[in-house]
Amino acid sequence: MPEVWFVNLGIEIYHLPRVFVSLFGLDIYWYAICVALGAISGVLYAYFEAKRTGQDPNFYVDLFFPAFISAIVGARLYYIIFNWSLYAGDPLSMLNTRSGGLAIYGGIIGGTVAAIVYAKIKKYNFWVLGDTAAPALLLGQAIGRWGNFFNREAFGSYTDSLFALRYRAADVLFIPADVYEKIVTVNGIDYIQIQPMFLYEFSLNMVVFAILCLLKRRKSFDGEVLLFYFFGYGLVRSFTEGFRTDQLMLWGTDIPASQALAGVMIMASSIIGIIKILEHRKKML
Repeated sequence: MPEVWFVNLGIEIYHLPRVFVSLFGLDIYWYAICVALGAISGVLYAYFEAKRTGQDPNFYVDLFFPAFISAIVGARLYYIIFNWSLYAGDPLSMLNTRSGGLAIYGGIIGGTVAAIVYAKIKKYNFWVLGDTAAPALLLGQAIGRWGNFFNREAFGSYTDSLFALRYRAADVLFIPADVYEKIVTVNGIDYIQIQPMFLYEFSLNMVVFAILCLLKRRKSFDGEVLLFYFFGYGLVRSFTEGFRTDQLMLWGTDIPASQALAGVMIMASSIIGIIKILEHRKKML
């Protein structure tokens, strides 16, 4: 029997390991490989986009390292903040990222802060930087989402739709009660059958990425591509988070933190975009 099964598409995967390779007793996970491939793809995109637009491509290579480190720190802090009860009694466990606990929104915040600071230090136009980096960032996020597939995590609720995905229950670290209640048994093997959120978000991210690639050649002002990234990604997350079964909630509420932040991103990018459009039109008069 397969380990992973897109049951209504007839796609069966009989072996899908979490570990890519073990080196000197240290397991390198496919999740890390996906994140690394996403990061490398993003850097390469930014490098060639910088060359196309007459910028110094090495500026973006140099930016990658502080931005990547800041993104990892931000992703970890975001997760800890909204799961404080898990770490309050054991602070040292905050440093253990190998057991999971990274949130992409925190990574976006951390990477953005690093880019702002870096642009300030280097006296570089942040909006130009953002327009170059935004599609690269989204491409990296899309590729990195496949790490959730290998980890059997960040999935949605039960479904019998065309894209219904089955994981062997024994291979899944955390199964929500509502998903477990609809467990499927085939030839004595228990499967959970869920919404493949990694696939939905990957696909939607690539749609927004394509739009950004078109927009960058027709933009009216510096920052337009970056603002549409925040707007488009906010729309994607506000949609996909509604299906997730492992949402981080705002303290003391039933409001998903990621959906709330998505709403903020959509509103903020819209307001700033309108302001910049009016400023651009004023200059053209």
